[in-house]
Amino acid sequence: MKIEILGTGGTVCKTLFCNALEALRESGTTGRVVIIRDIRKIMKYGVIATPALVINGAVMFSGRMGTPEEIIALLHRNLSTFV
Repeated sequence: MKIEILGTGGTVCKTLFCNALEALRESGTTGRVVIIRDIRKIMKYGVIATPALVINGAVMFSGRMGTPEEIIALLHRNLSTFV
């Protein structure tokens, strides 16, 4: 599972990063979480507002913070599409 946090690396992006790590840990899902700060890469996803959460190349949400519980639900939903 590849999780990308799109944003400038400010406090909100870092908090979303921590929430994504916590979601991975709590769900027992293996994967990695990275912060993408390069505006050109962010623009390729068509994201206008940051932070944004991307799972396996698909934008899940943008312009807001996601809780660990919400991210866990998204992880489970994305896992079921690959099974």
